[in-house]
Amino acid sequence: MNIGVQTNDLTEVIESDRAHLWHHLMQHKPLETTDPRVIVQGKGMRVWDATGKEHLDAVSGAVWTVNVGYGRESIARAVYDQLVQMNYFAQSAGSIPGSNFARKLISKMPGLSRVYYANSGSEANEKVFKMVRQIGHRHHGGKKTRILYRERDYHGTTITCLSAGGQPERNAMYGPFTPGFIEVPHCLEYRKQWDVEDYGRRAADAIEEVILREGPDEIGLLCLEPVTAGGGVITPPEGYWDRVQEICKKYEILLHIDEVVCGVGRTGTWFGYQNYGVQPDFVTMAKGVASGYAAISCMVTTEAVFEQFKDAPEDKLSYFRDISTFGGCASGPAAALENMRIIEDEDLLTNTLKMGDRMMTNLHALMDRHRVIGDVRGKGLFCGAELVADRTSKEPAEEKKVQAVVADCMAQGVIIGATNRSLPGLNNTLCFSPALIATPDDIDQITDAVDKALTRVFS
Repeated sequence: MNIGVQTNDLTEVIESDRAHLWHHLMQHKPLETTDPRVIVQGKGMRVWDATGKEHLDAVSGAVWTVNVGYGRESIARAVYDQLVQMNYFAQSAGSIPGSNFARKLISKMPGLSRVYYANSGSEANEKVFKMVRQIGHRHHGGKKTRILYRERDYHGTTITCLSAGGQPERNAMYGPFTPGFIEVPHCLEYRKQWDVEDYGRRAADAIEEVILREGPDEIGLLCLEPVTAGGGVITPPEGYWDRVQEICKKYEILLHIDEVVCGVGRTGTWFGYQNYGVQPDFVTMAKGVASGYAAISCMVTTEAVFEQFKDAPEDKLSYFRDISTFGGCASGPAAALENMRIIEDEDLLTNTLKMGDRMMTNLHALMDRHRVIGDVRGKGLFCGAELVADRTSKEPAEEKKVQAVVADCMAQGVIIGATNRSLPGLNNTLCFSPALIATPDDIDQITDAVDKALTRVFS
């Protein structure tokens, strides 16, 4: 494919990158002697870099975002048309796309009714934390302000979101953290913490144990990912979510499900929690909401929560005194509306389930061929393969070898991911999240590249 850019025109771009950009999630010392990677074009499932090399993107923009693929002209046109008509006004007033997308979104989320716009997943999660704190102070005499989060889960990059983060290497050297956040155990059955048959229920019971230890009247919120993402692509064991819901109702604890990764189709349902029959009080989302075509995140909640902020209009501090500046950008909901139309019209939820099944089948076949794969996990087009040095002991594979697999796939023209700066000694899971438009050939190309890389790295 003609990428439309001559590589000799990009020398200045590359040098400016090297001289001035501070990239995300990377050590910059190597860029003193090697060129930074510059992605110049994307189409469908593929991107091209400044050298003209084509890559199949198996991680949807590196961080699980471009759900409907690259080069969607209809989304670009929707954004352009909205920007020309009305680009921005603070969310103290409404907008046409803001109203229309809220209605469309709520139609996919029975039991929820209110949408608060922001511009990142971290910010959306902070809104929940602030709401819970305000509810605790106004309605529970200053109690029920403490927030539970789960080991291995990740909820964002601000100091308070890191306070709710269960990944020690993400948090290292960024404290002191916001007080009032309490960790509960993870539910990864592959690395069992309890030797029981009904592991899902036992893992959820561990949450109740923490609640009883801390005092139910102190706990206002439980914050969980439906499928743990950066902590190892962890799908919950059977019975886990049923018991979690039961516990929250028993102790009157609000349930917050962080769908920043899983939301808007990634697992083959509109939202990950909908795979498990659970009814949350808060849902947050970001990455796939507009597939990266515009910055938007949403905090969605119930009418019961909303009512607690309008019950005393005479009290000047009773409402939610919060703003997200760029939550007022009209381009976000305009892009999100078109993104959702594409998912519906192209039946991408069905495709996600079919291609997810193919990906899992292929990964299990690789597991039969390569003893370094200790476990395969996934839901829809969100899959992981945990690499181990020994299947019996489950000793994690050496991190530099896991990264070597990623690098080998990149050299083959396939971009995959791996857990990165998450848990000490446990950054050993390969991650796959191709766009929802993936074809059988795309899935096979991804797993074929992994097959070759595992053979070279671990032979």
